[in-house]
Amino acid sequence: MYHSGMNEADALFAALRQSSDGGVVDMLERLVRDAPDQALNKINALDLAARKGIGEERLIAALLNAVGLGLFEMTWSVTCPSCAGVLSANKSLKTLDRSQYNCAFCAAGYETTLDDLVEVTFTVSPRLRKIAAHSPDELSITEYYRQIFWSSAIELPADLDRLWREVTLETIDLPAGERAILSLHLPKGTLIVFDPVTHTAQFIEVGGEETAERQSLSMIFNKLQVPVEAVTLRPGSLRIAFENRTESRVLPTVWVMNQALDDLLKQRKPVLTAKRLLTNQTFRDIHRTDTLAIGQRLKILSLTFLFSDLKDSTALYERVGDLVAFDLVNEHFRLLQEIIASERGAVVKTIGDAIMATFETPDRAIAAALRMREAMSDLGAERQHQSLHLKMGIHEGSCLAVTLNAQQDYFGQTVNIASRVQGIAGSRSIVVTEQVVENAEARALLESNGLKPAPRSVTLSGIADKVSIYEIS
Repeated sequence: MYHSGMNEADALFAALRQSSDGGVVDMLERLVRDAPDQALNKINALDLAARKGIGEERLIAALLNAVGLGLFEMTWSVTCPSCAGVLSANKSLKTLDRSQYNCAFCAAGYETTLDDLVEVTFTVSPRLRKIAAHSPDELSITEYYRQIFWSSAIELPADLDRLWREVTLETIDLPAGERAILSLHLPKGTLIVFDPVTHTAQFIEVGGEETAERQSLSMIFNKLQVPVEAVTLRPGSLRIAFENRTESRVLPTVWVMNQALDDLLKQRKPVLTAKRLLTNQTFRDIHRTDTLAIGQRLKILSLTFLFSDLKDSTALYERVGDLVAFDLVNEHFRLLQEIIASERGAVVKTIGDAIMATFETPDRAIAAALRMREAMSDLGAERQHQSLHLKMGIHEGSCLAVTLNAQQDYFGQTVNIASRVQGIAGSRSIVVTEQVVENAEARALLESNGLKPAPRSVTLSGIADKVSIYEIS
């Protein structure tokens, strides 16, 4: 049942209904009331939407609003692409300050990017309901791996204990400040002694003839992560001395690198990435200012930028008068923002009559641009001022997510090119770069709309090389 009195929970869900889809809120309320503990820890929004048959965007918006009201907490986890382990769990993006994260379990390092490395999950707040994961020190070893170590991307079997026996030899729950000795018989192959709490690992290569001599190894767990060389041992008995010098328990586990472990780590589900969340309109509306620390720069390998501007808006003001023009321009902003959000994009900022928006992929930006152009024609016809001509430019590439003028923004050559490309667009034309047209989904979308973009090569101010662009007229 709820941890808090029903009254507070009722009031919070009633408040959530003011800002979110009613059906989605009902589902979340049932989940908090009836679901087992682990279903309310590190909720994977995409997986939950698929299982409940509801739109991803509706669920993400409701969860974000729920975080704003304090019903759920959001976690930004840096995850290992190889084993799906959580390398660093963060309450916000502000604490992601390392240019590289290393996974001890996989002995691999990864450059910090927001594309696939950082997942965003949602956990019920303890004020609404207390769940086991709120006290990780009390979880069993298998549940610690399931609920704390592994990301929401991994599809773990319900009966994890059975699989555990196939992929591990031994496990110890070692309290803070304690020592222990583990004796085991080494089979041939590769073993990893790994602790998911401190992320300490020791690789053991076991080969050659069986030995009758007793082999020994020692492992110390402390705050410092020192990369350790793999040791080579022979099949036979081994004594491992463990010492826990940390302030919490550690859970050293002896893993066997075998097919069952491989199969386990291959079961993947799509997750809500930091990149997708940054280009989500609800997220930008709620967390406009506190996403990144001042001076923090986070890399995104691929983001699509769309710039739009009203052509000849000065002439429009002269022709129809300030009041009518102001009304038209405002309506134009409202329509464009609605379309951008519905194509899973977000408006980063408006400058005069121009909009800068981001999308996760090029096809979404093109879909939005085509609808935006259509909407301006309709609005012009409806108000008898057939002169609302949008000039649009789209480009895709890498960039840095930064904080500029107290809001989350983007920086880099990709942004400059997108803005310059919009500058050369004619009235009612959408100009895209080669990177956008080369995207398979974008190409399919253009073909299905019967559009054949005309290529040309241009020089853009401030950009050294010539740029290949395509006009969608």
